Amino acid sequence: MRFNNGNREFGLIDKIAYLCGDLANDLTFIMAAFFLMLFYTNVLEIPGYVVGLLFLSARVIDAFTDIGMGRLLDTSKAGKDGRFRTWIKRASPFVCITGFLMFVYVVKDWAYPLKLAYVVVTYILWGSFSYTAVNIPYGSMATVISAKPEDRAALSGFRAIGANIAILLITSIVPLLIYKEIDGKQVIQPEMFTVIMAVFTILAFILYQICYRFTIERIKLPDTERQHSKQSCVKDVTSIFSGIKSNRPLQIFILVAIILLLSSLSTGTLNPYLYIDYFNNKLGLSIGGIIPVACTFAMVPFAPMLVKRFGKKESAAVGMLITSVIYFALFILRVENLWAYLVLITIAALTFNYFMIIIWAFIADIIDNQYLKSNVREDGTIYSVYSFARKLGQALAGGLGGFVLSFVGYTANVPKQSPETLEHIYNVATLIPAISALLIFIILQYWYPLSKSMVEKNMSELAMRTLQPNQNNQ
Repeated sequence: MRFNNGNREFGLIDKIAYLCGDLANDLTFIMAAFFLMLFYTNVLEIPGYVVGLLFLSARVIDAFTDIGMGRLLDTSKAGKDGRFRTWIKRASPFVCITGFLMFVYVVKDWAYPLKLAYVVVTYILWGSFSYTAVNIPYGSMATVISAKPEDRAALSGFRAIGANIAILLITSIVPLLIYKEIDGKQVIQPEMFTVIMAVFTILAFILYQICYRFTIERIKLPDTERQHSKQSCVKDVTSIFSGIKSNRPLQIFILVAIILLLSSLSTGTLNPYLYIDYFNNKLGLSIGGIIPVACTFAMVPFAPMLVKRFGKKESAAVGMLITSVIYFALFILRVENLWAYLVLITIAALTFNYFMIIIWAFIADIIDNQYLKSNVREDGTIYSVYSFARKLGQALAGGLGGFVLSFVGYTANVPKQSPETLEHIYNVATLIPAISALLIFIILQYWYPLSKSMVEKNMSELAMRTLQPNQNNQ
């Protein structure tokens, strides 16, 4: 590994360019996560359970295409633009084109077999191939933009800002554009999905080009540094499963990640139906989308202080308990006033998103704990296992959203859902986060082993191991 010293120093340009990359990613990813189910069921009239099966199948495919893309990056020679940047240039047009094709509303008039085939092909081309081909290089690129930990932390922070800008933009504006009030009822305008996605994909392409043009791969990895064979591939797979087997904190946190994703993604999928059908208020959908983003920004300054005072495990467990209590209260009270509902979920979002803010710090503790046990750094293996778990959680959540719609009796394109269906939508939208948060509280409080005292003990041991080699060299 060597440094490319003929470039400008790392600075604000790199941070903004990296922010643009994640914002570009999320203009299609968040739009799909929040509104593709609605488009498929209400515009294209694909049954919810079929959409659920598609989401479930595609997320499983994603878990393998991600790994395949990673291996392609490792074994291919770096081009003149670097090892990772070149893929952003190559893949970004395909992400934008396939992202747009997913939301083409004229498909609704096709025969059902053709319509279903179109949905399956375009969705998998976008998510399992095009998006993977740009997202994996984008995420990996942070390691070669700078070698300094503080620079990499800055890139991670700006990436989070980009994601939250996308969430704020999509959740606040899209509901106001796709619905039109007719005779006191919010009615979907199918063509607006296509118009919005055309604007988003053009904007995404511009942002990808900014990311490509203004980031620099300062660290050059030799082509011989990462050579893979069939034997090494088998070894990598074996290492992943060995890592799961021997790492109890990782096993527990994988379970937490799956439950967390099931809750957050399923709730996000159901929110359009809750606000539009149950509350009959598209403004509520916009505000409901803004609340988690605002709560994330609000909790960021307090997270380090809470962790320092109480510990990650302890503070996160209490936060999830508060979240659970609020959602159980919403379920029992059957709140019909939109504003009362929004106030209560704001309190729940503060404690829930606090856990989301510090979640990556848990992974760092797990890595350090495993190193102290094995005396081998297994950062890559642990991250790959956790990434796979997140893909599994996304697969389950994507399938669950579609199955739930069918289970509650939701019927697309009817003047009004039955009272029983509306009640079921409300029950599921409040019970899923209530039960999920309670399960996470129990797991963190009574099962997860890395308490504040344990983490502090590990930090002291790591400091001693770092100090001993230095003393021996004196």
